[in-house]
Amino acid sequence: MAVQNWTIDTGHSTVAFWVRHLMVSKVHGAFTKWIGSVELDEEDPTRSRAEVQIDVASIDTKEAQRDAHLRSPDFFDAEKHPRITFKSTSIERADDGHFHVTGELTIRGVTRSVTLDVEDGGRAKHPMTGDMRAGFSAQTSIKRADFGLTWNAVLEAGGLAVSDKVEIYAEIQASRSA
Repeated sequence: MAVQNWTIDTGHSTVAFWVRHLMVSKVHGAFTKWIGSVELDEEDPTRSRAEVQIDVASIDTKEAQRDAHLRSPDFFDAEKHPRITFKSTSIERADDGHFHVTGELTIRGVTRSVTLDVEDGGRAKHPMTGDMRAGFSAQTSIKRADFGLTWNAVLEAGGLAVSDKVEIYAEIQASRSA
């Protein structure tokens, strides 16, 4: 079986994150506009590839004032850096159905290598459209400072307003014509 091209169905997928806020809670957010593709080699998944482009301005944490601040030069600087990108560079099998997908993540013009822990959710034929679907769950953590996201505020009792560690997770459903 040859490598097959799959398109990520953003209507059935999520690219999201959470970060500690005020050292006491987790604030979750997601990006509402993005595209991606997967080149999938079913016989040897380690030869597969994935690529995602995220529209930074589409950040949504369910709080308009915070979202505007995240788009500003204090954080993502969406006007100068409108996209976050991820492009895989290697895939290793971790165990049955689990993989380590390493790739280049670019945020705010800074590119770093990151490794995603990915679970292959399997394949299914969509009952209404007849096309094939593939599912994947991915997660990783990064340090904001590694990407130039250094804004913060010192709390009165000590500590920082926003943690440096960001947890990133994605639920992906990709489709290809049957």
